Amino acid sequence: MEQALMHHLLELNDIEKRQKKTGTFIEDMPAEAYVKKKQPKTLNDSFFQNKDIYVSRHNRFAPYPMHTHTFLEINYLLQGQIDENINGKKIHLTQGDLILLDVGTSHSLGTLAEDGILINISFMDKNISLNFLKNLKGSNNILYQFLLNRSLDRDASQDYLIFRTEHNQKIRQILDEIIAEYYNQADFSDIVIKSYLNILITQLIRNYQVQAPQAENSKQDLAYELLEDIAAEYATISLQDLADRYAYNRNYLSNVFKEEIGLTFSEALNQQRIMQAHNLLLSSDLPISTIIDRVGISNKSFFYKKYFEQYHMTPKESRKANQTTIW
Repeated sequence: MEQALMHHLLELNDIEKRQKKTGTFIEDMPAEAYVKKKQPKTLNDSFFQNKDIYVSRHNRFAPYPMHTHTFLEINYLLQGQIDENINGKKIHLTQGDLILLDVGTSHSLGTLAEDGILINISFMDKNISLNFLKNLKGSNNILYQFLLNRSLDRDASQDYLIFRTEHNQKIRQILDEIIAEYYNQADFSDIVIKSYLNILITQLIRNYQVQAPQAENSKQDLAYELLEDIAAEYATISLQDLADRYAYNRNYLSNVFKEEIGLTFSEALNQQRIMQAHNLLLSSDLPISTIIDRVGISNKSFFYKKYFEQYHMTPKESRKANQTTIW
């Protein structure tokens, strides 16, 4: 980031000068920016001023009280460190950390020191939810989807994502561009920021990791390995191939898979194949017949039936719907 912009971001504003003297929070939003009589305080979208994206620098020297909002928000710690409390859970942020908060998430922030820079990127889009963003990554990998669902079941209240981006130069560069565009206010900056934010979200989801839970027994380990094999070799793999590979009886392997995953092996394999077909439909101009063959399905009627069951539309309808972007 340019030194002149960094210097500008570190300059004290009037509220910070007062907070530095008292160490107590001073309200920085007008009354009309809050939903009336709602607790915790809920910021509405009135301050966007006909913009889809609002970027601001967090005020330093005093803790920010618990609040929520009717839009999505990114808290990005460009420099320094701070503690954030999200739904009662304390999270320590250091330089490069980023939190994506869903609509309605309650959070507060600790005191940011003088050398700290926390950037808030707020954006409105009624078609985006945090679950939608999470599932972007799992749309073509049955192992990821399975682990994600397990994760959500264990912690249904989690309505935020944390990204440690200090060593991800690409993501930090995109964030720097968003900040620079917002503060420099060049021609068409709103359009440029919207494009950068779209890229940022995609990159974040691409790099979002769901960790496999600690396996409680050898059967779980085996089931996860089978899911990995399906995800990697969906076009050609069979249950007999895996039975030979792991030196297990085919029926035993089938029973373990069903017991641990909740699907039969063929159901999981078909889901993975349909996911990959869906991905190819949206990312290429390949004929549907070629896609069906490439994912390892030989029966076209079976493919169309399973595709509709999984995506509630035909392959042709999926391609047409994909012409509309999320912004």
